[in-house]
Amino acid sequence: MHLCAFPNAAHTSQSWQTISPNTETQSCLSPLLLAAVLLLSAALLCSGHPPGCPVLLPTQTVDNNPRLQRAYVALQALKKAITDDPKNLTEGWCGPDVCTYFGVFCALSLDDPCAHTVAGLDLNHGDLAGTLPFELGLLTDIAVLHLNSNRFTGGLPDSLPKLSLLYELDVSNNHLSGGFLQHILCLPNVKFVDIRFNNLCGPVPPAIFDKKIGALFINNNHFDFEFPDNFGNFTASVIVLANIRLRGCIPSSIGRMGGTLNELVLLNSGIRSCIPLEIGALREFTVMDVSFNQLQGQLPESMAGLRSLEQLDVAHNELSGHIPEGICALPRLSNFTYSFNYFCGEPERCATLRRNDDRQNCIAGKPDQRPTDQCMAFLHRPPVHCDGHGCFGQHY
Repeated sequence: MHLCAFPNAAHTSQSWQTISPNTETQSCLSPLLLAAVLLLSAALLCSGHPPGCPVLLPTQTVDNNPRLQRAYVALQALKKAITDDPKNLTEGWCGPDVCTYFGVFCALSLDDPCAHTVAGLDLNHGDLAGTLPFELGLLTDIAVLHLNSNRFTGGLPDSLPKLSLLYELDVSNNHLSGGFLQHILCLPNVKFVDIRFNNLCGPVPPAIFDKKIGALFINNNHFDFEFPDNFGNFTASVIVLANIRLRGCIPSSIGRMGGTLNELVLLNSGIRSCIPLEIGALREFTVMDVSFNQLQGQLPESMAGLRSLEQLDVAHNELSGHIPEGICALPRLSNFTYSFNYFCGEPERCATLRRNDDRQNCIAGKPDQRPTDQCMAFLHRPPVHCDGHGCFGQHY
C-alpha cells in the first residue's frame, strides 16, 4: 500500500500547525495570536450568525452536524483507548456537545461558514496512558494536535494523513516506538513537528528535509542516519537533532538555509566532521550548539558573517587553532562556549563577552587549561584536512 493511501476510505471528509522533556513545548503560533483566534472563533460560534452564513445557526451538536458526529466517534475512540487518566481529563467526554469537552477547541469550518467543527485538540501534560486509535483520522478539520507529556505507546495511526489541515503536531515526551513516523510526510500543511523524547528508532527519511516545515524537533530518540544531500533544502527556522546518532559530514549545502535558519542544535549527535565555510552564509542564525561531538579542524573565518548570532557552543570537540577575532566581534554574541577543545589562541576581545568559557584548551597563560603533555600529543597528530564537503580529507 502506498504510504499516503488509507486502509479505510469510508471515513473520508471533504473539508479542512533546549531541550528537556519537562519544558513546555513552544508553539509556532504566538500565544496571544492563538488566544485571539480561539476567542474570535468562540465569539462567532456564540453569535449564531457568522460572516458568510446566510442564516442564524442552531446549536450544533452530533445530532445535527455530520462533522461533529465524526469528531464524536474519534474522541470516544480515543477515550476508550486511554487506559489511565490520572487527572480525569476525559471524564467529562460524554454527550453530544463535543465542543464542550476538555481540551477540544471548535471553530467554523473553512469550507462551510455555517458548520462548526473540531479544529484543535490539546491534552498536553495529561499523563495519559494508552494508544492512539485509527479513528483520529476522522478529525479531518483539525489544525492543532497537542499530546505532549503523556504515556502514549505504539505509533501514530495509519489514518493520520487524512488530517490534511494539520498545522501543528506535538507528540513529544511520550513512549512512542517504531521507526520514524512516516505519515508526517503525507501532511501537506504541517509546519510544526515535535516528536522528541520518545523511543523512535532507525533512519530519518531524507524527504522530511524537502517539506516546508517551520520547526522540527526529533531529538532524544534512537534515530541513526546520515546527513542527507538535500539537508540544505530545508526551510525550517528551528532544527533540533540532539542526542541521536547522526553520521556523515555537516554538508556545505547548509549555506542555502541562510534566509530561514535561526536555531540549529546538534548537541551530542556523534558528528565527525569539519565545520564548513558555508556556515557563514546563515545571516539569520541566532543559536548554534554543536557541542559534545567529534568536530575537528578550525573555526572558519567565515563565521564572522553571522551578524545575528547570540549563542555559540562548540564545547567538547577536537577543534584547534586560533579563535577568529571576527567571531568575538559579532555584535549580538553574548554567550560563546568553546571549552574542552584544543584551541591554542583567543583574541582579547573574547573576554569582553557577557559569558565565554575557554577552559580545558591549550591557550598559554590562561587558567584551567589542559596539561602540557595532552596539548603536545595533540599537536603531533597528523593534521586534519577538510574538503569542500565539510568532511575530513585525511583520516587517521
